[in-house]
Amino acid sequence: MLRAAAPPTPDPNPMKALVFLRHYNDIDHVTPIIDKWQQVGHDCDVILLADTTATQDYRIRHLATLEQVRVVHLRDIVSPRDFRRYRLLTRLATHMERQRAYAVAARALGYGPHGRLAFWKRLSIQLFDYAFAGRRDGVVAFDWVSRNTGVAMEWVRVFVELTHDHGMRAVSLPHGDSPHANKMIRENELSPSADTTFANADIFDSVAVPNQLCAERFVPHMAKEKIAVLGSPRYCDEWLGRLPTLLPPSPLSGTRQGLQVVMFLRKRNFTSFWEEIAIVARMIARFPGTELIIKEHTRSGWKQPLAQDTHLRRLRQVRVVGDEVHSAHLLDWADVVVDIATSVSFEAVKRNIPVLAADYLHAGLSTVARLIPETLMQCRDDVWHAIDGFVRNGTDGFYDEDHRRRFIDEIIDVPDADVLPRYVALLVGARAQTGGATP
Repeated sequence: MLRAAAPPTPDPNPMKALVFLRHYNDIDHVTPIIDKWQQVGHDCDVILLADTTATQDYRIRHLATLEQVRVVHLRDIVSPRDFRRYRLLTRLATHMERQRAYAVAARALGYGPHGRLAFWKRLSIQLFDYAFAGRRDGVVAFDWVSRNTGVAMEWVRVFVELTHDHGMRAVSLPHGDSPHANKMIRENELSPSADTTFANADIFDSVAVPNQLCAERFVPHMAKEKIAVLGSPRYCDEWLGRLPTLLPPSPLSGTRQGLQVVMFLRKRNFTSFWEEIAIVARMIARFPGTELIIKEHTRSGWKQPLAQDTHLRRLRQVRVVGDEVHSAHLLDWADVVVDIATSVSFEAVKRNIPVLAADYLHAGLSTVARLIPETLMQCRDDVWHAIDGFVRNGTDGFYDEDHRRRFIDEIIDVPDADVLPRYVALLVGARAQTGGATP
């Protein structure tokens, strides 16, 4: 049962926040924070850097209805020429580190370091003035932008410097969680030494994380006191209780006839064993009356091998879906979740939906399996026997409640269930006593 949130107390000294959102994941995890921020009387400007289709996202449309929240896409603030230049320079800047050809192209187009810096400064001033218009009390928030992010780190650095020049703070908010409990989770990682993905996090005054597992990513790159462990805004009770009132109607309909299973996929660059994933999907589909929905990754499903598996897609009991079906709808539909180390399984645990943590389908250890041993699937036989048991006996009593409670306490409700007020406290700069926990 979800715990009801206490009515928010309005802040007698309202502030302004400028929040940049760039893709599905940070929209998913930051929207609860913005919603709570405005509930206590603060104002917020949301500038979308994502594809323009994000303006139709149900969470963005919800934010746009709130009196104290202004939502706008970058293209509607800057001139068409500057918007095209922003997109071009972002693409150049985010690829130069990995591909020398992009650096050559940037110089050939007259966008060397000095030219880019001049543009980033001009763009930053325009957006800062748009949001704050002379105000002195404000905060700027990005998500966990990283070295390979879809936003140019060199621009983020310029914007944070401008924020500091105006005496304001800049924070970094979660765009996800830590579904892996191990270090080497991507195809090209050959050492457990500190990953440099988030090495630029030290430009922020604070980085907010849901739990200690996420905090470990940032510890090598910044002072521990700048890392705020606050719990999960996406999977906390308060937001899960509110989310059903915001969701559009589910596209999943029909009469329930048998066991309904959902499998969530990861991005292509993670260590997933795609051939075995396809095999176990076909195995599950062989159980009489069982239906399987496979959810592609929200930003790169077309890059995944299963996207080209025509044999799997032809199976009557299998559906492969993309962004048109939200994860919350899939969890409403599902009896069982097959987890390949995705954080959406955290919501399944919170809802008491059985999770089969199929760790043999990737080269890692999932967070769910580490803390809830009964979820661990170590081979194809384990999955078969689990599905067979659900078909024969139903899904009740799957979890050891002590294990499930430990997972919630260590991963989601950290240090307790009052998660969203801690994020508001961080944004106003008065970190709650329990919100300043550090690794």
